[in-house]
Amino acid sequence: MLLCGIDADFERLPGPLPMWRKEVDAAQWAAAAVAAKVAGGRLVSVWGSDARARSGGLAVSAAYAIREGLVLLVLPLGAAGAPFPDISDTYPGAARMQRGIADLLGLQVAGAGHSHDAHDARPWLRHLAWPADYFPLRKEASGLERFADSAEAEYAFVRVEGEGVHEIAVGPVHAGIIEPGHFRFSVVGEKVLRLEERLGYTHKGTEKLFERTAPLEAHRVAGRISGDSTVAYAWAYCMALESIAGYQTAEYADLMRALLLERERVANHLGDLGALGNDAGLAFGLAQFSLLREAWLRLSKELFRHRLMMDCIVPGGVGVDQAASAKLIQQCKDIENEVSRLHAIYDEHAGLQDRFIGTGRVLPHLAAKLGLCGMAGRASGQAYDLRSDQLWFPYDQLDVRMATHRNGDVAARVILRFEEIYESLRLIRALCPRLLASTPAAPGAHLTVADGVGMGWVEGWRGDVLIALELADGKIERCHCRDPSWHNWPILEHAIVGNIVPDFPLINKSFNLNYSGHDA
Repeated sequence: MLLCGIDADFERLPGPLPMWRKEVDAAQWAAAAVAAKVAGGRLVSVWGSDARARSGGLAVSAAYAIREGLVLLVLPLGAAGAPFPDISDTYPGAARMQRGIADLLGLQVAGAGHSHDAHDARPWLRHLAWPADYFPLRKEASGLERFADSAEAEYAFVRVEGEGVHEIAVGPVHAGIIEPGHFRFSVVGEKVLRLEERLGYTHKGTEKLFERTAPLEAHRVAGRISGDSTVAYAWAYCMALESIAGYQTAEYADLMRALLLERERVANHLGDLGALGNDAGLAFGLAQFSLLREAWLRLSKELFRHRLMMDCIVPGGVGVDQAASAKLIQQCKDIENEVSRLHAIYDEHAGLQDRFIGTGRVLPHLAAKLGLCGMAGRASGQAYDLRSDQLWFPYDQLDVRMATHRNGDVAARVILRFEEIYESLRLIRALCPRLLASTPAAPGAHLTVADGVGMGWVEGWRGDVLIALELADGKIERCHCRDPSWHNWPILEHAIVGNIVPDFPLINKSFNLNYSGHDA
């Protein structure tokens, strides 16, 4: 594994997935981004940290997904926090991440870029909720400070000018029961010329909260970053913690974690398929899929104590006993029959397909350039899925069949959801007999907190979830959480261009991106 300008002297991080770490200088930082791109690698995340108490400086880190696994690069910036090279020309998705680093740690990029977000001085997560010279993730900030309310300055949205062009402002408060986000449309008639988003309204200081939480309890915080991905986040956190501790989970725990993850995937796809039908005028679809999702969640409550399976994954294993496999298998059969029936109705409904086909298209070349990932990426020809790309137990024994399409429109994202439901149902049925043959074990019987760096990387239903964890003196020094929505929100701005305003709710729902996980 050799990136341009960097020797092969990487530190292999422990854990079930192949991961490496290396400290680099500024020239190597910039060269590695280009080398990873040329090699077909993906940028997973960029984040900052304050290590002045131990190593004397601030730092930025970047994680790249390459064919061999995950590469973590760390660039020390000194006690003053020197500017660091901008990588948004190579990976446009880095632009907003770099703006977030500026808000949270005061670290700035150097050099000129060409993406529209590059060197954008506007706050991304701050919203003037704290002063410009206060940086929440620096160690001198407790996260408990209180500041006087102040009127927020007008956010300088990019203006599109020309005859007949006008703006439509939507949000941040919406008519539906959804999280806040602002969308500024520039339109001629109903045709959208440009969309600019403003997020950050649900920033809760989660990464600072981790620093005040005991490592063996912080899986609860991780599982509450996003309620629809509680299993993925909790597993990613526990994977990182267990890797640092050198702890090997029991077979039963890994099997149960995979089963919970697949149930989470099915629950979200069922909800989305109903909502997509409703947004295209087919209320019947919403009613039918809502019934299926409700039955799915009720069985989760019965077997795993929580409708969303929150707190089922704990350090060292799982916090649930062996589930009633007969009920799980029977429900999979029942759900598959009903989903197949509804799939045929969706495919044959001319009005629905008229709304789906060609709407909100992101072609594969654009998806690759901008870094579209996860479920939406696979619908645009980006064939990445950790369950089949970077095998770890039990997925290495399940022969996961990755669903991909190339049309990149709402129709493709709908088809992909159907296919992923069928595959997840198959995986659950395959896992159940293995669980019955496996022996439940008390979680974390020999897990002790150790200092070090660990990574957790899990394919959630929306895309790959990353947690980078650093422990020092038995405490959490830094816990960075990256939701796939960081990459996909900017691409939604491209997906709407050329469509009409009334299609935006449908396009937006077809991506179903995360506010809470993005803002964290």
